[in-house]
Amino acid sequence: MIEANRIRRPGGGRKSLRETDPGLLAVLESLIEPATRGDPESPLRWTCKSTRRLADELTKQDHPVSARTVAKLLWDEEYSLQANRKTREGSSHPDRNAQFEYINASVQRFLKRGQPAVSVDAKKKENVGDFKNGGHEWFPKGTPEEVRVYDFLIKSLGKAALYGVYDLFRNEGWVSVGIDHDTAQFAVNSIRRWWNEMGQERFPRARELLITADGGGSNSARSRLWKVSLQDLADDLGIKLFVCHFPPGTSKWNKIEHRLFSFITKNWRARPLVSLEVIVNLIANTTTRTGLTVKAAIDTNRYPIKIKVTEEQIRALNLKRHEFHGEWNYTLSPRK
Repeated sequence: MIEANRIRRPGGGRKSLRETDPGLLAVLESLIEPATRGDPESPLRWTCKSTRRLADELTKQDHPVSARTVAKLLWDEEYSLQANRKTREGSSHPDRNAQFEYINASVQRFLKRGQPAVSVDAKKKENVGDFKNGGHEWFPKGTPEEVRVYDFLIKSLGKAALYGVYDLFRNEGWVSVGIDHDTAQFAVNSIRRWWNEMGQERFPRARELLITADGGGSNSARSRLWKVSLQDLADDLGIKLFVCHFPPGTSKWNKIEHRLFSFITKNWRARPLVSLEVIVNLIANTTTRTGLTVKAAIDTNRYPIKIKVTEEQIRALNLKRHEFHGEWNYTLSPRK
């Protein structure tokens, strides 16, 4: 007996596509994942898999559906729109974890003795000018800050090269804002400026300085100019420089990345970096609830590239490689 309030009898109405076209889902899944379960010659393997394109291809294969229906089917099968995720670091060095432990033990030893330990790295160069900067910021409704449509370099303003030094003991940072190339000399001069502006006052009895750095870039473990410049720094400061590099492909583990640079990026989100002075002010006003303080200054020096380091300069280094991976860990002592 049909219930009094029912319009249709049980089982009435239009049947679902799962019933009228039982092969539809299998074909749809083969189009979504052709590399693993479908035809490697699928026309959609190398194209954007929008719901409209999927609907068109299904229709060509005798499964006529609309783009909206495709979207509903994908949702019912627990598919969702997703972006790429950075998780693969490539092949890792067999002593990667051992090097992490070596760096950590070195940092703990320096901090326990009250000797300075810093994490250093270069941040990506930034276009100077009224360019769009990622993120969102509060503005009165309907009054977003207007910026350029295209990110073509403004030659009169150029790019800002940023090199940071993060004090692991005091949760303080220094950033040099350069106007020229990001070279080993620029990197070491940034460490020198941190010492003159902050480190020397914080550690008046320092006899050693631990520097943890990535394995590539301007502070590359293989860079001869990096070592020559560090030797000059050791001579100038009169202290030993104890250097540890992170293994290849592990730059995200460098403390400066998530203790300094990430907060700088958050602080200037949605704000056009219209001048070097604006960049310096935004960096210097970066703070956190854990008490991070940052200083920044413009470095107007020119740093030429392709400087050739002679064998004589290498022989003059007062460098001692550590027993454990001497290519990553070494000490430069003053020559005086």
